[in-house]
Amino acid sequence: MVSTSEDHRGIGPDHPVQQRGRDETAEERADRMWDDLLHEVRVAWAGAPILFGVLLVAAFQYVFADLDRAIHVAAVTFGAAGAGALIGPVSPHRIVAGHRIKPRTVMLAARMTECGLVLLAATTVLALLLLLRTALDDTLAAWLTAAFGAWLLAVSLVLPVWARHHYASRR
Repeated sequence: MVSTSEDHRGIGPDHPVQQRGRDETAEERADRMWDDLLHEVRVAWAGAPILFGVLLVAAFQYVFADLDRAIHVAAVTFGAAGAGALIGPVSPHRIVAGHRIKPRTVMLAARMTECGLVLLAATTVLALLLLLRTALDDTLAAWLTAAFGAWLLAVSLVLPVWARHHYASRR
């Protein structure tokens, strides 16, 4: 998630291509970054429809208590918004193709993807909470969900930010 946004800095026409690394023009860099972004979206998208589908089916299978209903509604809403944000980068790419603004389009698509990943993470945490509340004591369910949320935050944000800072400072 973090690497996507950081990789897109400096690819616009106002920014020269970095001196280190690849020898490529801004357009070549934008093409490469677009391909990288598409691969990231494909990986993220693989689980989104399954998770969203389970949440939709649950609405017709179970009668939820008030709190569980609120958790379910939030999870479905975040899931729908996350799916939309992950699908979203396709439209700007199609609309601006051939207009020589791909570097800016890649930055926009990266932001949409980051938003989609955050919403997908929130959906996953809420779905886990909903599931655990049906199987465990509410307090234990909340603690386990918080632990999972912390782990998800660590591997998807903290670790990449640390690695970027740690290894970039060694260059």
